[in-house]
This record gives sequence, structure tokens and C-alpha cells, in this order.
Amino acid sequence: MAGHKPFSELAAKMSPERQARAKARTKEMLAEMLLSEARQFSGMTQKELATALGISQPSLSKMESQSDIQVSTLNRLIRSLGGELELIAHLPNGDVRLTQFDRE
Repeated sequence: MAGHKPFSELAAKMSPERQARAKARTKEMLAEMLLSEARQFSGMTQKELATALGISQPSLSKMESQSDIQVSTLNRLIRSLGGELELIAHLPNGDVRLTQFDRE
């Protein structure tokens, strides 16, 4: 791509404050991902993850586009990405980590 510079080159020219703001924004963006983005972030293709889950690629594609998913399915998907699912309920009296879904 002509005229485009790598982000690292641009970041090096930023003030420390601006670099800190960019780093904070990146952290925020990574904390809020769609399932498909989490899969891409992990470096897996739909086909690779579908194979690891023992399902078809179209089935995985459908799962990634759903707005509702069973906790057990989500846990299995996240574990296949090499991650760990934690469910935290933010209640008026404090946060509670729900552990009943930790079992496979």
C-alpha cells in the first residue's frame, strides 16, 4: 500500500501521553469483541476452530452471528480457542464470579 506507514513508525512519533491514550483505547477495544473477532484474535480460521469443535464451518459461522448462545457452548468455544470463560455478575452489593459453569 503506497503512502501507508506501519503503526509502530507513527507511534514512535507520538507524545508519551498520546501513546498512553492509544494503548488504553486498544485495551478497551480488545475487552469488547464479537466471537468472530475473538477467534481471529486467537489466530484461528473458522475451519480450524470448527474442526477443533467437531462441527462444520457453516455451523460455526451461524454460532458466531447469533445474539444468544448457551453458556456450555460458549465455554466449549472459548476453551477451543485456548482461553477460559469467566462469568461475572455485577450486582448492587458487589461483583460475583459464577462458578457453576466452570465444569465441562
